[in-house]
Amino acid sequence: MPLSRSLSMTSLSGVLPAWEEDELPVEDLLLFEVAWEVTNKVGGIYTVIQTKAKITVDEWGENYYMMGPYFEQNFKTQVEGCEPPNPAIRKAMDALIHNGCQVHFGRWLIEGSPYVILFDIGSAAWNLDRWKGDLWQTCSIGLPYHDREANDSLILGSLIAWFFKELTDNLGDKPNVIGHFHEWQAGAGLILSRSRKIPMATVFTTHATLLGRYLCAGNADFYNNLDKFNIDKEAGERQIYHRYCLERAAVHCAHVFTTVSQITAVEANHMLHRKPDVVTPNGLNVKKFSAMHEFQNLHSTSKTRIQEFVRGHFYGHLDFNLEKTLFFFIAGRYEFSNKGADIFLESLSRLNYLLRVHRNDVTVVVFFIMPAKTNNFNVESLKGQAVRKQLWDTAHTVKEKFGKKLYDALLTGTIPDMNSILDRDDFTIMKRAIYATQRHSLPPVTTHNMLDDSTDPILSNVRRIGLFNSRNDRVKIIFHPEFLSSTSPLLPMDYEDFVRGCNLGVFPSYYEPWGYTPGECTVMGIPSVTTNLSGFGCFMEEHVSDPAAYGIYIVDRRFRSPEESCNQLTQFMFSFCQQSRRQRIIQRNRTERLSDLLDWRYLGRFYIHARHLALSRAFPEKFKMDPMAPLKVSNTVSKGRKKGEENEERKKKRERRQGRK
Repeated sequence: MPLSRSLSMTSLSGVLPAWEEDELPVEDLLLFEVAWEVTNKVGGIYTVIQTKAKITVDEWGENYYMMGPYFEQNFKTQVEGCEPPNPAIRKAMDALIHNGCQVHFGRWLIEGSPYVILFDIGSAAWNLDRWKGDLWQTCSIGLPYHDREANDSLILGSLIAWFFKELTDNLGDKPNVIGHFHEWQAGAGLILSRSRKIPMATVFTTHATLLGRYLCAGNADFYNNLDKFNIDKEAGERQIYHRYCLERAAVHCAHVFTTVSQITAVEANHMLHRKPDVVTPNGLNVKKFSAMHEFQNLHSTSKTRIQEFVRGHFYGHLDFNLEKTLFFFIAGRYEFSNKGADIFLESLSRLNYLLRVHRNDVTVVVFFIMPAKTNNFNVESLKGQAVRKQLWDTAHTVKEKFGKKLYDALLTGTIPDMNSILDRDDFTIMKRAIYATQRHSLPPVTTHNMLDDSTDPILSNVRRIGLFNSRNDRVKIIFHPEFLSSTSPLLPMDYEDFVRGCNLGVFPSYYEPWGYTPGECTVMGIPSVTTNLSGFGCFMEEHVSDPAAYGIYIVDRRFRSPEESCNQLTQFMFSFCQQSRRQRIIQRNRTERLSDLLDWRYLGRFYIHARHLALSRAFPEKFKMDPMAPLKVSNTVSKGRKKGEENEERKKKRERRQGRK
C-alpha cells in the first residue's frame, strides 16, 4: 500500500518551511521528558534526546526536565549534581526519598545543560511485587519474573508516576505539567499516571515498534504482510507479549501519540492499532561553517588518517593507488538483515566483478563498523600498524641524513652525486625495512579476534562471496567489530572524524524507523545510500525533488524484489566509482546544503505542535486548538531562524533575571 504524504509538511526542493504556530506560555508550564536513555547511551534514542536538548532548553529554560534511570558511573561522569530550582520538585523528590527511594538531581553535561531527575531502580526494587500487583489491577498486564528489563521499566515507571502525583498535588492548578514518554521502557509511567488520573498532558513517542523489530530480524516479509499478521500470536511466540502489551497500552493512554517517520506511522497503525497524531522526524544540531571549503578541508584531513590505517592493514599487498581509492562504510547496531548488511555484501561482490571487467583503476575499501563479540585485537592487524610505523621511522631517518648531506653540498656550490649521498648503511636499513613488509598471508578481513568466527553472519557471507582482500579484488573489506574511539591503538579516530574521511556511507536497511547514520553523513557533506523503508529515506524523497543529485541515493526495497534492489544498489555504487574527483567535490557541496532540512531548529517544531495538541486535549478549557485545522506554513525558513533568535533572546533575559536575584 502506498505511503500517505505527511499532513504536517510540504514538498520542496531542499528547503523546509517554518511553521506559524501560537506560542505556548512556557512560564506557566513544566515539561518533563522521560526516556531510558537519559544520560544512558544504549541506542539511537540517546542521540535524539541529547541533540534535541539545546533547542528545548532555549525555549523552556528552567521549566524543562529530563527523567530516566540512575546509574552511578553515568552520574559521576556526565552529570553535575545540584539542587532543583523549583521547590515543588524538591518536595516531590523528598516524598520519595523519605520512603526509601533514592532520587538524584543535576545538570546533564551536554549542549544546553538540561536538568535531569534520575531514579535509582535498585533502591526501590523491594516494591516490585506490590507494583506488579498494581499494574495487574490497573490494566491486567502481568510481567514474568525472569524479564529483568521489563521489571526495571515497571520500577522506573512506578517511581515516575509517584513523583508526578506528589508534584501535581504540590502545584495545584498552576503551572500545568506535560509528560513526554519515549518508547515502551518509559510506557509504564504513562499508563500508571493516566490510570491514577494525575492532571497532566501526556505524549508518547515510539521510535520503532517492538514487534516490528523482532519480525524483521526474523526475516519476515514484513511490509507486504502488515495487515495479515496475528499480532497477539506473533508477540506470544517471541515471548514479548507482556512488553507488547505495555507498549500498546501506553500508545492508547497518551493524549497524543507520535512516531518518528511516515513508514513507522504505517507500521504503528497496524501493530499498535492507533494512527499517530503527529510525525516527529529526528534532527541534529547542525553547525554551519563560515566558509564552504572548511568542511572539505576536514574531509581531506580525516581521509589522510584513514589512508594511514589502510597502508598498515594492507602492508605487503599495497599494490593499489591510495589516491584512487574510495572509502565506503556501513555502521550501526549489528542487525545483519535489518541494517541491510546482507544486500550490501552481495552488491559488493557484484561491484567487484564490474570494476574488474571494466578494468577500472579505482579500488574500494569498505568498512563494516558494527559491534560484535570479540576477545581482543587481531595480532596481524596490530602488526600491520607497527610495520607501517617502522617504515615511516626508517624513511624519516634516511630523509634527515639525505637532507643534511644535500644541504651541505649545496652550500659548497656543487651539485651532489646522488649515488654517493646515500651510503651502504642507508641502503641496508631500507632493504631490511622492505623485507619486513613481506607477508605470506592475505590482509585480514576482520581487525579483531571474533568469538563466533565460524557462525558470524558477515564473515560467513564474506566466505560465500569470496572477497578475501586478494590482489585481484578491486573491493577490499575491513570488518571492525567495535565502535570507533580516538584512544584505539588500531584506528585512533572518533566516529565523526571517520565519517568525514569516507567517500560514501551505505545503509540499505530493511527496517529503519528513522536512520541517524545517513543523516549524520548528510550534515557532514558525505553522500550516502539509504532506502525507502527507512524514515530518513522517505523524508528525503518527500522533501527533495531529486535526492540522487544531492548525494542521497535511495534504494527501492518496498516495491522491488531483493534481486532488483541488490542490482540497483550495485549500480549506485558503480556509478559513484566512475565519478571524477571534481564531481565528488561538487556533490559533497550539494549534500552539505541539505543539512538545514535536518536541523532541530526546524524539526523541533513538530514536538512543539505535539505538546500543544496534548495540552488542548488534557486541559481543553485553558488551551484551545483545532486538531483538524491544517498547519500554516511560510514559504521560507526565515521565520524558523527568527524563532531561534527569539529563543536565544529569551534565554539571555532569564539569565539576567537570575543574575539580579
